[in-house]
Amino acid sequence: MVARMNHRRRQLLGLAALAPLGVPVQAQAGDWPNRPIKLILPYLPGTAPDITMRPVAAVMASILKQPVVLENRAGAAGNLGAQLAARAAPDGYTWLYAATSLAGAMRMYKNPGFDVFKDFTMVGRIGRSDLLLIAPLHSGMRNLGDLIERLRKNPGKLNYASGGVGSPAHMAAELMLSAAGVTATHVPFKGATESLNAVLSGQVDFAMTITSVSLPQWKTGKLAVLGITSGARNPALPEVPTLIEQGLTGVEIVSFGGLAVPAGTPVAIVRRISEVLRDALAHPDVRARLEAQGNPPAPSSPEEFTEAMRAEVELTEKMMKAARLQAQ
Repeated sequence: MVARMNHRRRQLLGLAALAPLGVPVQAQAGDWPNRPIKLILPYLPGTAPDITMRPVAAVMASILKQPVVLENRAGAAGNLGAQLAARAAPDGYTWLYAATSLAGAMRMYKNPGFDVFKDFTMVGRIGRSDLLLIAPLHSGMRNLGDLIERLRKNPGKLNYASGGVGSPAHMAAELMLSAAGVTATHVPFKGATESLNAVLSGQVDFAMTITSVSLPQWKTGKLAVLGITSGARNPALPEVPTLIEQGLTGVEIVSFGGLAVPAGTPVAIVRRISEVLRDALAHPDVRARLEAQGNPPAPSSPEEFTEAMRAEVELTEKMMKAARLQAQ
Protein backbone atom coordinates (compact mmCIF):
# COMPACT_ATOMS: atom_id res chain seq x y z
CA MET A 1 0.00 0.00 0.00
CA VAL A 2 2.80 2.42 0.94
CA ALA A 3 4.63 1.64 -2.29
CA ARG A 4 1.48 2.34 -4.33
CA MET A 5 0.94 5.64 -2.49
CA ASN A 6 4.52 6.72 -3.12
CA HIS A 7 4.20 5.76 -6.78
CA ARG A 8 0.99 7.77 -7.07
CA ARG A 9 2.66 10.75 -5.37
CA ARG A 10 5.57 10.63 -7.82
CA GLN A 11 3.09 10.55 -10.73
CA LEU A 12 1.33 13.68 -9.46
CA LEU A 13 4.60 15.49 -8.92
CA GLY A 14 5.71 14.55 -12.40
CA LEU A 15 2.47 15.85 -13.92
CA ALA A 16 2.85 19.12 -12.01
CA ALA A 17 6.37 19.58 -13.29
CA LEU A 18 5.54 18.74 -16.88
CA ALA A 19 2.19 20.51 -17.17
CA PRO A 20 2.21 23.34 -19.74
CA LEU A 21 1.25 26.77 -18.51
CA GLY A 22 -2.08 26.54 -20.31
CA VAL A 23 -3.24 23.46 -18.34
CA PRO A 24 -4.36 23.99 -14.74
CA VAL A 25 -3.13 21.42 -12.20
CA GLN A 26 -5.23 21.25 -9.04
CA ALA A 27 -2.33 19.80 -7.07
CA GLN A 28 -0.37 22.99 -7.73
CA ALA A 29 -3.04 25.60 -7.00
CA GLY A 30 -5.02 23.95 -4.20
CA ASP A 31 -7.53 26.44 -2.77
CA TRP A 32 -5.48 29.48 -3.76
CA PRO A 33 -6.21 32.24 -2.98
CA ASN A 34 -7.74 31.93 0.46
CA ARG A 35 -6.21 35.04 2.08
CA PRO A 36 -5.10 38.57 1.07
CA ILE A 37 -2.38 39.03 -1.55
CA LYS A 38 0.46 41.52 -1.17
CA LEU A 39 1.55 43.46 -4.26
CA ILE A 40 4.94 45.13 -3.82
CA LEU A 41 5.37 48.32 -5.80
CA PRO A 42 9.09 49.19 -5.68
CA TYR A 43 8.30 52.85 -6.41
CA LEU A 44 6.83 55.87 -4.67
CA PRO A 45 3.09 56.61 -4.48
CA GLY A 46 1.97 58.70 -7.44
CA THR A 47 4.52 57.22 -9.83
CA ALA A 48 3.45 55.55 -13.07
CA PRO A 49 3.46 51.99 -11.64
CA ASP A 50 1.39 53.14 -8.66
CA ILE A 51 -1.11 55.01 -10.82
CA THR A 52 -1.35 52.08 -13.23
CA MET A 53 -1.67 49.26 -10.71
CA ARG A 54 -4.38 50.63 -8.44
CA PRO A 55 -7.31 50.19 -10.86
CA VAL A 56 -5.83 46.94 -12.20
CA ALA A 57 -5.36 45.49 -8.71
CA ALA A 58 -8.90 46.47 -7.70
CA VAL A 59 -10.41 44.49 -10.58
CA MET A 60 -8.08 41.52 -9.97
CA ALA A 61 -9.13 41.48 -6.31
CA SER A 62 -12.77 41.44 -7.37
CA ILE A 63 -12.18 38.48 -9.68
CA LEU A 64 -10.12 36.52 -7.14
CA LYS A 65 -12.45 37.45 -4.26
CA GLN A 66 -9.48 38.34 -2.06
CA PRO A 67 -7.94 41.74 -1.26
CA VAL A 68 -4.84 42.74 -3.21
CA VAL A 69 -2.93 45.05 -0.87
CA LEU A 70 -0.47 47.45 -2.50
CA GLU A 71 2.75 48.11 -0.60
CA ASN A 72 5.06 50.89 -1.85
CA ARG A 73 8.73 50.04 -1.19
CA ALA A 74 10.73 52.63 -3.10
CA GLY A 75 14.48 53.01 -3.36
CA ALA A 76 17.49 52.33 -5.60
CA ALA A 77 15.43 52.56 -8.81
CA GLY A 78 13.21 49.68 -7.69
CA ASN A 79 15.92 47.41 -6.32
CA LEU A 80 14.84 47.55 -2.66
CA GLY A 81 11.30 46.39 -3.35
CA ALA A 82 12.56 43.67 -5.67
CA GLN A 83 14.91 42.38 -2.99
CA LEU A 84 11.98 42.12 -0.59
CA ALA A 85 9.84 40.25 -3.11
CA ALA A 86 12.69 37.88 -4.00
CA ARG A 87 12.82 36.70 -0.37
CA ALA A 88 9.06 36.07 -0.14
CA ALA A 89 7.55 32.59 -0.08
CA PRO A 90 6.73 31.28 -3.59
CA ASP A 91 3.08 30.61 -2.75
CA GLY A 92 1.25 33.15 -4.94
CA TYR A 93 0.57 35.57 -2.09
CA THR A 94 3.37 38.02 -2.95
CA TRP A 95 3.41 39.80 -6.30
CA LEU A 96 5.90 42.31 -7.65
CA TYR A 97 5.40 45.11 -10.13
CA ALA A 98 8.28 44.33 -12.49
CA ALA A 99 9.28 47.22 -14.75
CA THR A 100 12.08 47.79 -17.25
CA SER A 101 14.28 49.21 -14.49
CA LEU A 102 14.47 45.77 -12.84
CA ALA A 103 15.91 44.31 -16.03
CA GLY A 104 18.20 47.31 -16.38
CA ALA A 105 19.48 46.73 -12.84
CA MET A 106 21.15 43.53 -14.07
CA ARG A 107 23.65 45.75 -15.89
CA MET A 108 23.44 49.09 -14.09
CA TYR A 109 24.37 47.64 -10.68
CA LYS A 110 27.25 45.35 -9.77
CA ASN A 111 25.12 43.82 -7.02
CA PRO A 112 21.42 44.70 -7.28
CA GLY A 113 20.55 42.11 -4.63
CA PHE A 114 18.46 39.91 -6.92
CA ASP A 115 18.46 38.26 -10.33
CA VAL A 116 15.42 39.00 -12.48
CA PHE A 117 15.42 35.55 -14.09
CA LYS A 118 16.63 33.35 -11.24
CA ASP A 119 14.64 34.91 -8.42
CA PHE A 120 11.38 35.65 -10.26
CA THR A 121 8.84 34.13 -12.61
CA MET A 122 7.26 36.62 -14.99
CA VAL A 123 3.44 36.60 -15.01
CA GLY A 124 2.52 39.05 -17.76
CA ARG A 125 2.97 42.56 -19.10
CA ILE A 126 0.50 45.30 -18.18
CA GLY A 127 1.37 48.18 -20.48
CA ARG A 128 3.93 50.23 -22.34
CA SER A 129 4.60 53.93 -21.93
CA ASP A 130 6.45 56.73 -23.65
CA LEU A 131 8.89 58.94 -21.82
CA LEU A 132 8.37 62.69 -21.88
CA LEU A 133 11.15 65.26 -21.95
CA ILE A 134 9.92 67.95 -19.56
CA ALA A 135 11.10 71.36 -18.37
CA PRO A 136 9.78 74.08 -16.03
CA LEU A 137 7.22 76.29 -17.70
CA HIS A 138 9.06 79.42 -16.56
CA SER A 139 12.24 78.22 -18.31
CA GLY A 140 10.92 79.46 -21.64
CA MET A 141 11.97 76.20 -23.34
CA ARG A 142 9.26 74.73 -25.54
CA ASN A 143 11.00 72.14 -27.70
CA LEU A 144 14.11 69.98 -27.96
CA GLY A 145 15.99 72.63 -29.92
CA ASP A 146 15.56 75.15 -27.10
CA LEU A 147 17.06 72.71 -24.60
CA ILE A 148 19.99 71.69 -26.78
CA GLU A 149 20.83 75.34 -27.49
CA ARG A 150 20.85 76.11 -23.77
CA LEU A 151 22.98 73.05 -23.03
CA ARG A 152 25.54 74.08 -25.65
CA LYS A 153 25.78 77.59 -24.28
CA ASN A 154 26.20 76.28 -20.73
CA PRO A 155 28.24 73.06 -21.00
CA GLY A 156 27.90 70.90 -17.89
CA LYS A 157 26.02 73.59 -15.94
CA LEU A 158 22.43 72.37 -16.37
CA ASN A 159 20.94 69.65 -14.12
CA TYR A 160 18.45 66.95 -14.94
CA ALA A 161 16.39 64.68 -12.69
CA SER A 162 15.47 61.02 -12.95
CA GLY A 163 13.72 58.43 -10.80
CA GLY A 164 17.03 56.77 -9.96
CA VAL A 165 20.26 55.44 -11.39
CA GLY A 166 19.51 52.90 -14.11
CA SER A 167 15.88 53.92 -14.48
CA PRO A 168 14.50 54.31 -18.03
CA ALA A 169 14.41 58.08 -17.42
CA HIS A 170 18.11 58.12 -16.55
CA MET A 171 19.10 55.99 -19.55
CA ALA A 172 16.95 57.97 -21.97
CA ALA A 173 18.37 61.30 -20.77
CA GLU A 174 21.95 60.06 -21.10
CA LEU A 175 21.25 58.76 -24.59
CA MET A 176 19.69 62.07 -25.57
CA LEU A 177 22.70 64.01 -24.27
CA SER A 178 25.11 61.65 -26.03
CA ALA A 179 23.21 61.83 -29.32
CA ALA A 180 23.11 65.64 -29.18
CA GLY A 181 26.76 65.94 -28.15
CA VAL A 182 26.05 67.90 -24.98
CA THR A 183 26.45 67.33 -21.23
CA ALA A 184 24.42 67.88 -18.06
CA THR A 185 24.60 66.82 -14.41
CA HIS A 186 22.41 63.91 -13.27
CA VAL A 187 20.43 64.37 -10.05
CA PRO A 188 18.76 61.05 -9.11
CA PHE A 189 15.64 60.94 -6.95
CA LYS A 190 13.74 58.06 -5.35
CA GLY A 191 11.05 58.06 -8.00
CA ALA A 192 9.42 59.82 -10.93
CA THR A 193 7.09 61.84 -8.70
CA GLU A 194 10.04 63.43 -6.92
CA SER A 195 11.84 64.15 -10.18
CA LEU A 196 8.67 65.77 -11.57
CA ASN A 197 8.39 67.94 -8.46
CA ALA A 198 12.03 68.95 -8.88
CA VAL A 199 11.22 70.20 -12.38
CA LEU A 200 8.04 71.99 -11.29
CA SER A 201 9.88 73.77 -8.49
CA GLY A 202 12.83 74.72 -10.70
CA GLN A 203 15.35 72.65 -8.71
CA VAL A 204 16.50 71.07 -11.99
CA ASP A 205 16.42 72.25 -15.58
CA PHE A 206 14.79 69.22 -17.22
CA ALA A 207 13.91 65.55 -16.77
CA MET A 208 12.50 62.48 -18.44
CA THR A 209 9.37 60.93 -16.91
CA ILE A 210 6.78 58.31 -17.75
CA THR A 211 3.82 59.88 -19.56
CA SER A 212 1.23 59.22 -16.86
CA VAL A 213 3.27 61.07 -14.22
CA SER A 214 3.66 64.34 -16.12
CA LEU A 215 0.53 64.34 -18.27
CA PRO A 216 -1.81 65.91 -15.66
CA GLN A 217 0.62 68.78 -15.04
CA TRP A 218 1.00 69.38 -18.78
CA LYS A 219 -2.78 69.39 -19.28
CA THR A 220 -3.21 72.07 -16.62
CA GLY A 221 -0.50 74.24 -18.16
CA LYS A 222 2.02 73.87 -15.34
CA LEU A 223 4.73 72.11 -17.32
CA ALA A 224 6.49 72.27 -20.67
CA VAL A 225 6.80 68.99 -22.61
CA LEU A 226 9.63 69.31 -25.11
CA GLY A 227 9.32 65.93 -26.82
CA ILE A 228 8.45 62.23 -26.65
CA THR A 229 10.92 59.34 -26.79
CA SER A 230 8.79 56.85 -28.71
CA GLY A 231 8.64 56.41 -32.50
CA ALA A 232 5.16 57.94 -32.82
CA ARG A 233 3.18 60.71 -31.15
CA ASN A 234 1.09 59.81 -28.13
CA PRO A 235 -2.70 60.19 -28.67
CA ALA A 236 -2.98 61.70 -25.18
CA LEU A 237 -0.83 64.71 -26.26
CA PRO A 238 -0.89 64.64 -30.08
CA GLU A 239 0.53 68.12 -30.54
CA VAL A 240 3.84 67.20 -28.89
CA PRO A 241 6.39 65.95 -31.46
CA THR A 242 8.72 63.01 -30.95
CA LEU A 243 12.46 63.51 -30.57
CA ILE A 244 12.87 61.83 -33.94
CA GLU A 245 10.60 64.41 -35.57
CA GLN A 246 12.82 67.09 -34.05
CA GLY A 247 15.91 65.63 -35.67
CA LEU A 248 17.35 63.50 -32.85
CA THR A 249 17.67 59.78 -33.58
CA GLY A 250 18.83 56.88 -31.44
CA VAL A 251 16.71 57.79 -28.40
CA GLU A 252 13.62 55.71 -29.11
CA ILE A 253 12.85 54.46 -25.59
CA VAL A 254 9.61 52.89 -24.37
CA SER A 255 9.15 51.76 -20.78
CA PHE A 256 6.96 48.82 -19.81
CA GLY A 257 5.86 46.99 -16.70
CA GLY A 258 4.02 43.91 -15.55
CA LEU A 259 3.67 41.39 -12.76
CA ALA A 260 6.17 38.87 -11.43
CA VAL A 261 6.15 36.38 -8.55
CA PRO A 262 8.96 34.70 -6.60
CA ALA A 263 10.63 31.85 -8.49
CA GLY A 264 9.18 28.48 -7.57
CA THR A 265 5.57 29.68 -7.46
CA PRO A 266 3.40 26.77 -8.69
CA VAL A 267 2.80 26.84 -12.43
CA ALA A 268 -0.99 26.71 -12.09
CA ILE A 269 -0.97 29.74 -9.80
CA VAL A 270 1.24 31.68 -12.23
CA ARG A 271 -1.17 30.85 -15.04
CA ARG A 272 -4.18 31.82 -12.93
CA ILE A 273 -2.67 35.21 -12.03
CA SER A 274 -1.82 35.75 -15.71
CA GLU A 275 -5.39 34.99 -16.78
CA VAL A 276 -6.87 37.28 -14.15
CA LEU A 277 -4.44 40.05 -15.13
CA ARG A 278 -5.50 39.76 -18.77
CA ASP A 279 -9.17 39.88 -17.76
CA ALA A 280 -8.55 42.97 -15.64
CA LEU A 281 -6.77 44.77 -18.50
CA ALA A 282 -9.75 44.03 -20.75
CA HIS A 283 -12.17 45.61 -18.26
CA PRO A 284 -13.68 48.75 -19.90
CA ASP A 285 -13.06 50.99 -16.87
CA VAL A 286 -9.44 49.87 -16.51
CA ARG A 287 -8.75 50.30 -20.21
CA ALA A 288 -10.30 53.77 -20.23
CA ARG A 289 -8.29 54.89 -17.19
CA LEU A 290 -4.98 53.62 -18.55
CA GLU A 291 -5.58 55.14 -21.99
CA ALA A 292 -6.43 58.48 -20.36
CA GLN A 293 -3.03 58.32 -18.64
CA GLY A 294 -1.30 57.83 -21.98
CA ASN A 295 -0.40 54.27 -20.98
CA PRO A 296 -2.72 51.87 -22.87
CA PRO A 297 -2.87 48.19 -21.82
CA ALA A 298 -0.45 45.83 -23.57
CA PRO A 299 -1.11 42.37 -22.10
CA SER A 300 1.16 39.40 -22.78
CA SER A 301 1.74 35.80 -21.82
CA PRO A 302 4.31 34.93 -19.14
CA GLU A 303 6.66 33.72 -21.87
CA GLU A 304 6.35 36.92 -23.90
CA PHE A 305 6.97 39.06 -20.83
CA THR A 306 10.06 37.02 -19.97
CA GLU A 307 11.46 37.56 -23.46
CA ALA A 308 10.72 41.28 -23.24
CA MET A 309 12.70 41.48 -20.00
CA ARG A 310 15.61 39.59 -21.57
CA ALA A 311 15.61 42.01 -24.50
CA GLU A 312 15.62 44.92 -22.04
CA VAL A 313 18.75 43.59 -20.34
CA GLU A 314 20.50 43.49 -23.72
CA LEU A 315 19.22 46.98 -24.59
CA THR A 316 20.48 48.35 -21.29
CA GLU A 317 23.92 46.98 -22.01
CA LYS A 318 23.93 48.69 -25.41
CA MET A 319 22.65 51.97 -23.96
CA MET A 320 25.30 51.95 -21.24
CA LYS A 321 28.02 51.56 -23.83
CA ALA A 322 26.58 54.32 -25.99
CA ALA A 323 26.29 56.67 -23.02
CA ARG A 324 29.63 55.52 -21.52
CA LEU A 325 28.04 54.54 -18.22
CA GLN A 326 29.66 52.14 -15.76
CA ALA A 327 27.89 49.77 -13.38
CA GLN A 328 27.37 51.32 -9.96
